[in-house]
Amino acid sequence: MIDDVVRRSRSYRRFYQETAIGMDTLRELVDLSRYSPSAGNLQPLKYILSADPEKNALIFQHLGWAGYLKGWPGPEEGERPSAYIILLGDTGISKSVAWDHGISAQTIILGAASRGFGGCMIGTINKEKLRSDLNIPSRYKILLALALGKPKEKVVVDAVGADGDIKYWRDEENVHHVPKRPLDEIIIG
Repeated sequence: MIDDVVRRSRSYRRFYQETAIGMDTLRELVDLSRYSPSAGNLQPLKYILSADPEKNALIFQHLGWAGYLKGWPGPEEGERPSAYIILLGDTGISKSVAWDHGISAQTIILGAASRGFGGCMIGTINKEKLRSDLNIPSRYKILLALALGKPKEKVVVDAVGADGDIKYWRDEENVHHVPKRPLDEIIIG
């Protein structure tokens, strides 16, 4: 059921790096996303796929990993993603991608979860260096990076505490905790 896939789809930041995700799987995930809604049906998104360790290492160095985990530079070697999908907006089709990239990214992450993988949407990107290193033409706006792999960490959802703090954190056993607001707080009418 989709409910189960959504509930186990978290933002994973540590992976079993040696567990490969093949290019065929990455293509399947993008194909799944292709069926997602697009503003005005313009379909301005393009994708760069990487399942190659060298290309992955190149992409990794241009990403920011977890803003609330101060001082954590991201997963160490052996726990890094085994694949990436970079979402681009084709400005030759549309100057704005509206919300297309969010819908596409979530579709890909859910598709990955349904296949036993996990991922993380990353918006903190050194875009100019990534553009240069991957030779991305200027007509493509870099929107998001999706880090994908077999999750190597436990992520749990907690209720937001009385102090209202929504920052995710890791406990002494390296379990990643993500506070979520209760349903009755987010429904206002």
